[in-house]
Amino acid sequence: MIEEETGASSELQEKESLADQDIAVSLRPGEITEYIGQDRVVETMNIAIEAALQRQEPLEHILFNGPPGLGKTTLAHIVAHEMGTRIITSSGPALEKGGDLMGLLTHLEKGDIFFIDEIHRIPKIVEEFLYPAMEDFAVDFIFDKGMHARTHRYRLEQFTLIGATTRSGLLSSPLRERFGIVRDLDFYNETDLVRIIKRSASILGITIDEKGAHETATRARGTPRVANRLLKRVRDYAQVKAKGHITKEVAIDALTLEGIDEYGLGETDRKLLQTIILNYKGGPVGIEALAATLQLESDVLIEVVEPYLLKIGFIIRTSQGRRASEKAFRHLKIPFKEKPDTQGLFEDMREK
Repeated sequence: MIEEETGASSELQEKESLADQDIAVSLRPGEITEYIGQDRVVETMNIAIEAALQRQEPLEHILFNGPPGLGKTTLAHIVAHEMGTRIITSSGPALEKGGDLMGLLTHLEKGDIFFIDEIHRIPKIVEEFLYPAMEDFAVDFIFDKGMHARTHRYRLEQFTLIGATTRSGLLSSPLRERFGIVRDLDFYNETDLVRIIKRSASILGITIDEKGAHETATRARGTPRVANRLLKRVRDYAQVKAKGHITKEVAIDALTLEGIDEYGLGETDRKLLQTIILNYKGGPVGIEALAATLQLESDVLIEVVEPYLLKIGFIIRTSQGRRASEKAFRHLKIPFKEKPDTQGLFEDMREK
């Protein structure tokens, strides 16, 4: 079965991943025709897979970039399925030493997919072993040290490396340039999320009407993984309180009980906004200061919390730090008062 995306940079991500694993494993599509959303990415992969199969050669190396939960791991497994080959999975933090990577590379068979999640977290010394492996399908072993040092080049079978990252900016240029196909995954629209929720509900044997699916989708943060998790919570509530049928009213009641508001914001999101507004007078404030105040790792804020808040315009990232937008003030029902030094910043927000 397909495993949940690994290599989360924090305890919060790991807990979220474990909480989702039991549902996401069975709900993930196994074929590219079942994949919903990311149309341009899917079309690109369809063409690349068909061309590689016609030439009877492995795919080029692929890099998927995007926030957690958008389907990077799922796409990697679908590519392996469509190519009719094995997939060997690992993650950046798990490859601590060159020997860890060497052991995996030397056991790859021709055409295998080697998937590395959170590839930007591979240590630099390990990353350098990937360069000849990706380019020449070879690795260099070094024996002895000093004047007695000698190298031996070990030939690898041709394979396809698929990397997934939530922060492509942290990838080194030499590594990024060795990927032949680079695609960014964006947040899903509500229409696609509704389709995903209906498909998942069908698999789980849940009865949900159109408005119930739409209400759940609007609070899913544009993320399929979140949509499936919320569906599970709403299912439990409906089973106990509504005879198992999910309507709009049932979804609202269930998700309100979970602390998920109409924008899909949870407790951590609201705490972040309140901290910027109340503790730092709307900003700007540095990410490290926010992480210290909230007692969270900065990577959690950057990779998990912040992307969606940026997407919906609740926070603004500047060179001085993060600011809360006027929209965030209104959402939290906190009076907004422009400061002289922030007047220009919010003019664009009001014009929109």
